[in-house]
Parts: sequence; structure tokens; C-alpha cells
Amino acid sequence: MEPLVVEGAREISARAERELEALVAVSSPSGDLAGAEEAVALCAALLPAEAKTERVPCSTPGGAADLVARIAGRGSRRVLLLGHLDTVVAHDAHVPLRHEADRLYGTGVVDMKGGVVLALGAARALAAAATDRFGELVLLLVTDEEWRTAEFGHVARFSGFDVCLCFEAGERGPGGAEGVVVRRKAAGTLRVQAAGRAAHSGSAPDQGANALLALARAATALAAHHDPAGPDRLSVVPTVMRAGGALNVVPAAGELVFDMRADQLSAFGPVVAAVPAERDGVALSATMERQWPGMDSAAATAPLLARAGAMLGRPIVPVRRGGASDASHFASQIPLTVDGLGPRGGGAHTPEEFVLTASLRARAEVALAIAYAALQN
Repeated sequence: MEPLVVEGAREISARAERELEALVAVSSPSGDLAGAEEAVALCAALLPAEAKTERVPCSTPGGAADLVARIAGRGSRRVLLLGHLDTVVAHDAHVPLRHEADRLYGTGVVDMKGGVVLALGAARALAAAATDRFGELVLLLVTDEEWRTAEFGHVARFSGFDVCLCFEAGERGPGGAEGVVVRRKAAGTLRVQAAGRAAHSGSAPDQGANALLALARAATALAAHHDPAGPDRLSVVPTVMRAGGALNVVPAAGELVFDMRADQLSAFGPVVAAVPAERDGVALSATMERQWPGMDSAAATAPLLARAGAMLGRPIVPVRRGGASDASHFASQIPLTVDGLGPRGGGAHTPEEFVLTASLRARAEVALAIAYAALQN
């Protein structure tokens, strides 16, 4: 293994558990300003001394400002390290870090505070040993990835960068090889609003227009478009339905939410078009939210992964993943975009979320091998 990779990963892993415990101790659900500010302050303290930090507007209006840390080098390559600090878990369900056998459990530990710790460590390692290889190294940590309500606002800011490395959770590839994510599905949220007519459900049920029934029928009709084995690998999954407020009143309003994934955003069009304007006297309207582009950097990154595998002393293989990531926003502008550089684990968004302790060292090695290989160009 390349000595720079060995030494850098050793230093990262020596600090990783303590840093992860501190970061997981901060409850930072999406939209919580105090939690985000505390997490940002902690990360800023863990940056290399050379880093110049600034706060830039969050993509979501009213969200805590995102953190940008810049390190100047003497080379020419421009490298972006990417992560997020928010979780989906509310304060009252937050779980601090605990050690059990070969695992570390805690809220956000794999999605993605474990990855943030590795990104911070990679920034320190590259600042210490590779300033002659890059012209600019930037770490971007956003505060709204888990529930962004507006268009992602950072692509233009990093236009012209050569490399984007995102530290979402890692995984094994086929045969147990180290895997990194180079393909992701497009993702979108479809929200269907229903406007019906209230009536007494006992004395005059048929004088109402039942929003709940209209949404239930829409859910069944739209779910028929679900075709994950088809040409677009389209999934259409109803995830939330709300209607009604009293046990004896015909529901006059409600909403239905779908999570949709496909290889391309264009695959969602026919699903949206299938929402009828009216169903049994209930008006229906559809809007698309949280649209994330697909990502496919497999061809562009193949030579990079081969060089990185040689530096690592073991193969690094490309994998695909269905979940959305901010890396997808950058992939169309930064051809060398590699995701899934965080530690391995599981249970994301649940009380049993965990990372495998040994993977902190192993994935630090993977991330540094890819970073150094990218700086060879």
C-alpha cells in the first residue's frame, strides 16, 4: 500500500471514534438551527489549521448556513470533499454513540456523520502531505440534505472543479471488494393534494366528496406504474397519506405523497400526468418536490479506480445505489465524482443505526487512495 495512504489512514482512524462520538452527541435533525450550528462549530474545530472557513446560504430557505472550508495548495487540481450534517431523527428520539462488540451505534452514525469524520480526516491528511498536488481543496458540509425543500444551490459555486468525493456510507462490492458508488438513481417526491366537500358521515354521507377515497384510488392507480425491473428502473411508492380530522365527517381535504426513483428524472413525467384532475367530485392537483438528478460517472471514473486500487493494494470496484445523494447534483459538472466513501454500516434512519468500527480505518484508506490517485492527473 502507498505509504501516504497508510500513514494518513492510521492518523484518521486514531481519532475517528472520539470525533464520531462528539459529532453524534450533537442532535441535528434537518431544520434545527441550534443543532446545525453546534455541529458546524465542532467540524470547524476539527479542520486543519490552514483551512479558511466561510458560511454560505443553505439551499433550503431558513436553514442554517452551510460550511465551506478552503485549503490553498501549490498544484493545479481542484478537489471537493462533500458531506451533510443533518439527520432525519428528532431530538426526542436521538441516540448517543454506544460501543457494542465490533459496532458503533448512534443517530446519524452512518448517514452520515461517520462519513463527515472521514472527510475531515482526509482534509487534514491532504493538507499535511499533498499541498504540492492540489491547487484548491474544499470541504462542503450542508445542513439540509435529508429534507431539502428547494433546488440545490451549490453547483455553480464549484463549477470547474476536477474531482468531487462524497462520503455517504460505504459498502462492499461483488465478491467482498471495496466498493464506491458511481451510479445513483434520480429521485423525486410527488405530492397529490385533494380538495373535496365535507358532510356529516352519518346523516348525509353522500352529500360529501370524500378526499380520502379519492386519494386512496389515486394511490392504487399511480402505484401501478411501479416497474423497478423495467427499462427506466422506475419505483413509485406511496409513503404518506393524510385525510380527515373527525370520526363523523366526510374528509374534505387531504394529501398523498409518493417517493419515486428512476435512472432519469424524465421517467417521472408519465406518473405525474396520470394524476386525474378530478375523481368522484374531488379535485386533485400534483406537484413534484425534491427532485434529484441521476448520477452515472462509471466510465469517467474507471481509470481512477484502477489507479486507486493499485495504490491501495486491493481492488476498488464501482457499485450502484438507489438512494439519493448530493453527489448526484455535481456529477454532471464534475466528471470525476465518486460517492460512498464513508464507513460501512447499516440501519440508517432507525434507532439501530450503526457503523462497523474496523471500517473507519479501511474506508479512510479507500478515500485517501482515490484522492491521491485523482491528484496524479
